[in-house]
Amino acid sequence: MDLDVVRRAPLFKALDDEAASALLSEMSRSHMERGDVLFHEGDRGDTLYVIAEGKIKLGRTSPDGRENLVAILGPGEMFGELSLFDPGPRTMTATAVAETQLLGVGNESLTSLLSGRPQVSKALLAALAQRLRRTNAHLADLVFTDVPGRVAKALLDLSERFGRPVEGGIMVSHDLTQEELAQLVGASRETVNKALADFATRGWLRLEARAVLLQDVERLKRRAR
Repeated sequence: MDLDVVRRAPLFKALDDEAASALLSEMSRSHMERGDVLFHEGDRGDTLYVIAEGKIKLGRTSPDGRENLVAILGPGEMFGELSLFDPGPRTMTATAVAETQLLGVGNESLTSLLSGRPQVSKALLAALAQRLRRTNAHLADLVFTDVPGRVAKALLDLSERFGRPVEGGIMVSHDLTQEELAQLVGASRETVNKALADFATRGWLRLEARAVLLQDVERLKRRAR
């Protein structure tokens, strides 16, 4: 488990080394394989999680069984923080999309940590605000942006968090199936596949197994506008 990655999480950024070490000693550790579900929508929520390794998808399921992915989170990111401010049922289902290592902290320990540490509360609220901004932007895209534009934007967002420079472009190991990628942009798999095939024909990217090589980022940025 890469504790340096964990220390980049908003929960830890505002803590000194002593307080961070004390919190780490209280946190539970979990190992998940791809497809494992951490919690379901509607479950009781009383724990905040920080991703040390791997990726987690957060999604919701409609009454007719369709799934919509709200976010894909990776190392250093946290989720479940709503349980601290509103200890109600989980609003989403959390599922591992790769082998994943998690650290969890319960509400009681977190409340004790926040007592007398307003800087930590501020960091958590800032993380919530950032998540809300991303959600609002995603909703606006669903209304105002066509599917190819949403696909381009999703790939660019994934590249910022999971991409690494390689010869010929940026390799983005997103670990998503084509169906999951379609759920992320709120479109059918067929429509998303058509957009990806068009981008590949134009030489903007090359598709790999649960990954994509972005070969022309500037053109994708223009298409995402």
